[in-house]
Amino acid sequence: MTNPGGQVLCTESYGSRNAQHYQSLPDGRLICVSDRPEGQGYRSVRDIFMSVFLPQGYPESVSPDYLAYQIWDTVQAFASSITGTLATQAVLKGVGVGDETSTVTAATVTWILKDGTGMLGRILFAWSKGSKLDCDAKQWRLFADVLNDVAILMEILAPAFPAGFTFIVCLSGFFKCIVGVAGGATRAALTMHQARRDNMADVSAKDGSQETLVNLAGLLFSLLLIPLVAENLHLTYAFYGLFTVMHLYANYRAVRAVCMETLNRARLRLLFRHFLERAEVPGPAVANPQEPLLLGFHEPLKMILGAPLHSVASSVTDFQKVLEGNTTNYLIFFNHSEGTVSILLHRQADSVDMIKACTHALLLEFLLCWELPARFLDKPSAMDLRCRLREEPNKKDCAVLPETHQLLDRIFPKFLTGLRAAGWVTDRNLLGPEEWRVDWTTAGKKNL
Repeated sequence: MTNPGGQVLCTESYGSRNAQHYQSLPDGRLICVSDRPEGQGYRSVRDIFMSVFLPQGYPESVSPDYLAYQIWDTVQAFASSITGTLATQAVLKGVGVGDETSTVTAATVTWILKDGTGMLGRILFAWSKGSKLDCDAKQWRLFADVLNDVAILMEILAPAFPAGFTFIVCLSGFFKCIVGVAGGATRAALTMHQARRDNMADVSAKDGSQETLVNLAGLLFSLLLIPLVAENLHLTYAFYGLFTVMHLYANYRAVRAVCMETLNRARLRLLFRHFLERAEVPGPAVANPQEPLLLGFHEPLKMILGAPLHSVASSVTDFQKVLEGNTTNYLIFFNHSEGTVSILLHRQADSVDMIKACTHALLLEFLLCWELPARFLDKPSAMDLRCRLREEPNKKDCAVLPETHQLLDRIFPKFLTGLRAAGWVTDRNLLGPEEWRVDWTTAGKKNL
């Protein structure tokens, strides 16, 4: 629309899209003049596509890493759809579809056992690992996709082992249900990270629409693929290998694209080590690419955050020794012989207290296991503390903990300021504390 030369009354825009102006005409009418360039038809199709498959208000309504993650997630979903089709064909062939000697009863029993085993796996996995999925969402997401590929491979190979076919498909079903729990839970955690306007439902719904579109494309491709591989095992294995490599690579790139601003233990360890070595805290964009993506990465000291009192103190003396002079909302117990740091949290402990407690544990780990940076080598207190920590490996070394408190009190305020300045969220965390809380009141001390 051309500008008729009226007076501009106001300007409006829909999210980040081109602005349009409202003008008044001499006769009092109000008209809208758009800044949208030529190519109206193409822009309208693009707008329709965005409204159907992207959250309202995109890109401002989602995290900056949303697009990169969704692109790679789309690629992996397409590859998974193809390998899933190959597995379905193999399972149907294994239960007797197309075989005149097979019975419906035998096929039904096999399918029921497969589903039942999967349901059991879903319950057991959610019980054992459900509380850990939020803390390491990227790692569990990658684990789920690797396990999914293993389950699909088992289903493709199952018909080659008739005697063990039922066992193989049941084990595959068990794995796939674990994948369902881990994948669904981590998807929810990533959706929470991506939603920036309290629009989790919208982001999740549009993610579902994207996945449905990709699965539809995979279905159409499968219709062309299945006739080619129906009687050719070598071709089936070749396509499985090709799309599995694509699936794993796309998943790796997808989780690497995620840039979380909340602290989990792996990211906190990276940040604290960088701070001790260089006296600065890197931002999320620098630290996230360095985060390990494999589960069970080596921890020099095992950290138990929110441990119960009975697991660390068997006598009043042990408890009073740690409690004496303590001004924090946590108590820390170090057992060198077992390689564990147990942290008791006060009922009033907040997110910053938990971050400080974990940083205290990492300080012990730093003194025991890492090489001291050059700027620490000329500090006798740090060197002496390190030597004393290493001298008594066969008992709970509580006597030196007040000195580590003093060292931490000099370090942590600068570290916390650096975290906030670098863009890290500190009012909540993903450090995975247990639920035990202790209240060491003054009255309680007198009754000991």
